[in-house]
Amino acid sequence: MKFAGLGIITLLAGGCASLPGQEFLDQLSENLTFRAFDGRVRTRVSGTLDLEAYSFSQPPPGLIDATGHFLLNPRMTVFVDSQIGTKVYFFAQVRIDRGFDPMARGLRVRLDEYALRYTPWEDGRFSLQVGQFATVIGAWTARHLSWDNPFITAPLPYENLTAVWDIEGPGSVHEFLGWQDSSKDLRNPIVWGPSYATGASVAGRVGSFEYAFEVKNAALASRPSTWSVLKRGFSEPTFSGRVGYRPNPMWNFGFSFSQGAFLLSEAASSLPAGRSVGDYHQIVVAQDISFAWHHLQLWAEAFETRYQVPRIGNADTFAYFVEGKYKLTPQLFTALRWNQQFFGNIADGRGGQVVWGRDLRRADAALGYRFTEHIQLKVQYSVQHERSPTREISHLFGGQFTVKF
Repeated sequence: MKFAGLGIITLLAGGCASLPGQEFLDQLSENLTFRAFDGRVRTRVSGTLDLEAYSFSQPPPGLIDATGHFLLNPRMTVFVDSQIGTKVYFFAQVRIDRGFDPMARGLRVRLDEYALRYTPWEDGRFSLQVGQFATVIGAWTARHLSWDNPFITAPLPYENLTAVWDIEGPGSVHEFLGWQDSSKDLRNPIVWGPSYATGASVAGRVGSFEYAFEVKNAALASRPSTWSVLKRGFSEPTFSGRVGYRPNPMWNFGFSFSQGAFLLSEAASSLPAGRSVGDYHQIVVAQDISFAWHHLQLWAEAFETRYQVPRIGNADTFAYFVEGKYKLTPQLFTALRWNQQFFGNIADGRGGQVVWGRDLRRADAALGYRFTEHIQLKVQYSVQHERSPTREISHLFGGQFTVKF
């Protein structure tokens, strides 16, 4: 059973690549572009069909949530991009899947992104965007979609769940330390994937420098169910930004920061007297570097994060990843990624110090093949070492078949 799902995906990919349906996909892309008002309004509908198979040790790594050791995860993503004149742009993303992250449950429909962008000048020096969209922090969000990500899973800072809860404050240090073994429904990472929270941003580029600043309704660690303004409101905004420097087409350097309340309103009753959810912030400082030369692409990101936890104080963690992709042929590519996360000390309540999380390291290796402009197959293997009394080494095998239209 471990490799059955991967075999099915491989057969699908090989079969579809040789079908006359390739002409249909080419034609479909053209037919899903619409124009109105003498071409002043142009709308394009596109999307991807993904079928993923995972085989893993228990408990499953990252944001995968399933019993057993195997999960088949289908997903359909539809994008709507509309250019209105030369200054206004609208985009939206709708998904049909089992959940924002792979999990064992029925299919659901969800609106993940929608935003309106206004760019008054053609040189791109300034744009204003309002809606629900990916965070400006870091650089991975620009390539997180299945067609662009050389891996199937996200880097460690974007998916590793810590002991931090957003629905309740811990009553003691002992309780807080126990939360690292609690349900995945309760814990939070540094950044939850692309973090499609709701808000507004300004961005632009001036010479070799680029900037992006946003105000959102939820912190970077917030779970997908809280990203909508209808679910969380806007009473405790999070402020984030990134400043980048691109000296030439090969190099890109970025510095990011974020600060905002990570606790939900339901945590208020568990806080010390006189304190509110707005008193406890997640503070993130991050750096990113990317390099491209011929067939080689390299990326690296580092996150220094502090959670201000009720009754605990500052809980600090540092996570980073280094990733490389190399095109072996125009269609075949391989990728390697090294991830690590370290946890700081907190007071143990008895005059000493204790580490509040389990340091871990993970290696990811992937191989991908683009059969056509519309069909892609990826396989991935990950091995993770965690300082845990119950589990040290865990493994993940994954396969992903993508049809792009």
